[in-house]
Amino acid sequence: MGSGDNHVQFPFPLLVCDVGGTNVRSSLVAAPGGPLEALPARHTEDFPGLAEAVEDALQGQGQRPRSLLVCAAGPCEGTRVKLTNANWVIEGRDIARQLGLSQGLIFNDFEAQALSLPSLKDEWCLAIGEPLTGDGGPLLITGPGTGLGTAALIRSDGKWRAIASESGHLDFAPVTDEERAFWPHVEPVLGRLTPEALVSGPGLRRLHRARLMAKGHVPPELSSPEIVERALVDPSSEEAATARAFWSLAARFAGDMALTFLTTGGVTLAGGMLPRLAPLLDQQAFRDAFERKAPYDWLARRIPVRLLMQPDTVLSGLADIAANPQVYAIDYASRCWVQAA
Repeated sequence: MGSGDNHVQFPFPLLVCDVGGTNVRSSLVAAPGGPLEALPARHTEDFPGLAEAVEDALQGQGQRPRSLLVCAAGPCEGTRVKLTNANWVIEGRDIARQLGLSQGLIFNDFEAQALSLPSLKDEWCLAIGEPLTGDGGPLLITGPGTGLGTAALIRSDGKWRAIASESGHLDFAPVTDEERAFWPHVEPVLGRLTPEALVSGPGLRRLHRARLMAKGHVPPELSSPEIVERALVDPSSEEAATARAFWSLAARFAGDMALTFLTTGGVTLAGGMLPRLAPLLDQQAFRDAFERKAPYDWLARRIPVRLLMQPDTVLSGLADIAANPQVYAIDYASRCWVQAA
């Protein structure tokens, strides 16, 4: 049952889950190609583990899942993921036993986002800048949430293969005068300044505090959602200026990752934060920051970028994997939770 094996099956009904540092979102799918029935979201911190959160979400449902495909915000090692921003360790084989499953599979969250790219619809996305068409090369998806995820997608022997990463934990440095002014005031995370320390939900709060401290102001104690709300209400506010700086950092990081993976097929921005901040997006400023990659600015200019506006599309992607496992280059032999007898 290797990556080229066409015999792996995921019996339906299927449960698909997206596990973040804050929320667990899930849907039931009765049959291959069928509609997704959304279940109530659950807060990660309210449960000791995924099995308990799933059981709670399934209360009152008329059917039990036979398979579970889940993506989680942390590095994936075979059948196991440890969440980066929550105190959960998800071990697939244990989940299969606890829930009585016939089969299961777990992904890093942005690995799953990458595998979902072929199923995205144009109407779910907002083109940033000229609506260019990619050249068929590798694809990239990245975006901030509780953390900052990135993954690439390539075509290999006629199958889709995802390349996961933890690039949100690279070192990050200022490049503009504005950034150099506030950078010394950014609160480090575990002693480091990484892309995730700024381009994430918690990062927006750090960015806002650092910007105000650089101006000699005492920053108010605002949460990231409060900063977003104030920015949307008053586009001339300091909160709106922070949102624009956030967009610039997100653009710069996305451009860095596009060059890292040479994703000439295009870049998709995902996550819950950026669609919320879309009214404050300056598309030309975004493209300027994305493309400022000398000596390869000419290459960055060719790469189309789009913002995914539709929530929970990764669940549809997971359902597609379960329905058509032979289309994806996944090492099912080592990653499936229940091995064939």
